[in-house]
Amino acid sequence: MTIDFASVYAAARNHREDIARFLRDMVAIPSESCQEGAVVKRVKQEMEKVGFDRVEIDPMGNVLGYIGNGSRLIALDAHLDTVGIGDRSQWEHDPYKGYDDPDIVYGRGTSDQEGGMASMVYAGKIIKELGLDGDYTLLCTGTVQEEDCDGLCWQYIAQEDGIRPEFVVSTEPTACNIALGQRGRMEIKVSVTGRSAHGAVPERGRNAIFRMAPILAELEDLAGRLGNDDFLGKGSLTVSEIFSTSPSRCAVADSCWISIDRRLTWGETAEGALEEIRALESVKRVSAEVSMYSYDEASWTGLVYPTECFFPAWRLESEHPACRTLVKAYRGLFGGEPKLGRWDFSTNGVSIMGRLGIPCIGFGPGHEDQAHAPNEITWKDELMRAAAMYAVIPLVYANGEGQG
Repeated sequence: MTIDFASVYAAARNHREDIARFLRDMVAIPSESCQEGAVVKRVKQEMEKVGFDRVEIDPMGNVLGYIGNGSRLIALDAHLDTVGIGDRSQWEHDPYKGYDDPDIVYGRGTSDQEGGMASMVYAGKIIKELGLDGDYTLLCTGTVQEEDCDGLCWQYIAQEDGIRPEFVVSTEPTACNIALGQRGRMEIKVSVTGRSAHGAVPERGRNAIFRMAPILAELEDLAGRLGNDDFLGKGSLTVSEIFSTSPSRCAVADSCWISIDRRLTWGETAEGALEEIRALESVKRVSAEVSMYSYDEASWTGLVYPTECFFPAWRLESEHPACRTLVKAYRGLFGGEPKLGRWDFSTNGVSIMGRLGIPCIGFGPGHEDQAHAPNEITWKDELMRAAAMYAVIPLVYANGEGQG
């Protein structure tokens, strides 16, 4: 069928305040990683209310809402977990109660990224209201544990639920532009051992913290020599945590270990990132152990689905049918040309495309600089625009309008 883009945009405008109210409902439910059960159930309730054909919660706790029964499976994804609020004194208003005014919605998760969920649910309502049927099935996923372990949810969805869409739109914040990729990341541990002794006679021991110090200096130097990609940008490295053990505060530290947040640009590999640290003279001199962290926390349902903490870089070519589809939808709804870019942060795309090879592309309400920040906000106009986009993307694709 032919799409009346003006009618779709008008319908999205009519639901602007409905989307904001639903978003505020989600924000009011604290939902840090592994504690998303209540917000998952709230999303299921709203999907059923607006007319989704089928809604279920999988064993991991992801909510899966379906519209249509055509042959082309397309997915929209939003993670439902948020980070914590940090220092409460830095928030000008209650981060969960929040507020909204004619322009914005305030509170934890508004940009990162329950706003995307609110928009996609009301896209489903628009599809139903306007009869935007076609040879497609739309899957809207509200996924869990992304903040703890990005992409784990989609490893489960693809490998255990057996679901592989033709492409996935990540609704992470892009300020309603199109994102075609991101750097990857990995979590690295470097451990050093020492020997304890009384603090009054430290020469009898071997201080693990002192042994770590030259490694820290070499890591800072290594961070300036990492690879670069014209599109995804430069690889990066930062020491994010440092720990030690000692029999007491009056003793020499007998172990020390650090955590490294390593961002991987195109062409960098997990093994390569480990080996470049193992090759440092300071690491070899003290026989430090360099390894990758793993993740095995239980989801809110109690399910444990272990994985290593490696999250590959990914990128989608601008000529891919998924990108052509989004550009066509954007032109039809808003006129003009969308901006094509990338994310600085990480998304579920690390598994969707990075591990699983399912094409992934980004379009979402909200701004990246709001993520994990106090006084987080999102914009009602962007929520509305995103809902309109999500309502037309499946039919534009099913009509073959993204093929050329």
